[in-house]
Amino acid sequence: MEIRFENKVAFITGAAGGIGYAAARMFAEAGASVVMADLDSRVTDRAKELEAEGHNAIGIRCDVSDEVQVKAAVEKAVAVFGKLDIAYNNVGIHAAVREDLAETEGWDFDRVISVNLRGVWNCMKYELVEMKKHGKGAIVNCSSQGGLVGIPCIGAYNASKHGVLGLTKSAALEYARQGIRINAICPGTCETPMVRQAIEQSPDHMARVIDAIPLGRVGKAEEIASMVLLLCSDYAGFAIGQTWACLLYTSPSPRD
Repeated sequence: MEIRFENKVAFITGAAGGIGYAAARMFAEAGASVVMADLDSRVTDRAKELEAEGHNAIGIRCDVSDEVQVKAAVEKAVAVFGKLDIAYNNVGIHAAVREDLAETEGWDFDRVISVNLRGVWNCMKYELVEMKKHGKGAIVNCSSQGGLVGIPCIGAYNASKHGVLGLTKSAALEYARQGIRINAICPGTCETPMVRQAIEQSPDHMARVIDAIPLGRVGKAEEIASMVLLLCSDYAGFAIGQTWACLLYTSPSPRD
């Protein structure tokens, strides 16, 4: 089975590294024109790397928590490539680890929600505007294993990722008969910049999380990105409002 995306345009957030970059590269190699959005300025260099290999790609600096920036990014994608067929709303940040929820700072909770949940809403809002114009599209939102189970000490992150699943399921029902399929993936712990940062900041907590993975290892970005491509392809044409879990693990206890 070969998945191809010739004449398709894909918009990918968090594309400067990790799963987002892996997905952008895989979409490009499968024939899609890719629009890579990220707050990290390195996203433009990443897009140029793909261009140098003969792919169609542009990089856009964008803070997904800012609705104005998201609208401008989506409009630029359409201005450059003429349409929008696919979106992978991948960007996310981790919450500070707090063993006592009462110690969580309000600003940290709001920061995580604004990127992980409001950011997905911002992106979907403007992606859907473009997809409705030609009555077809596929959107994949990135939740997390933390959107399926409770994980101690990261309540803000858990709340944001559960919210992504609720938003995905609701929107999927709204747009299914308009030809737009919306699904979500729930990656486990993977080799990404966000996870590396979490390990540096909270090594004991992350050691417990990684130890709970049945496979005994963290996932690779490409392993998750391949699921995104499948969900955006015609092979998943009957999938709407679904949650695809990758790398299931048992919920670690807060203190072992």
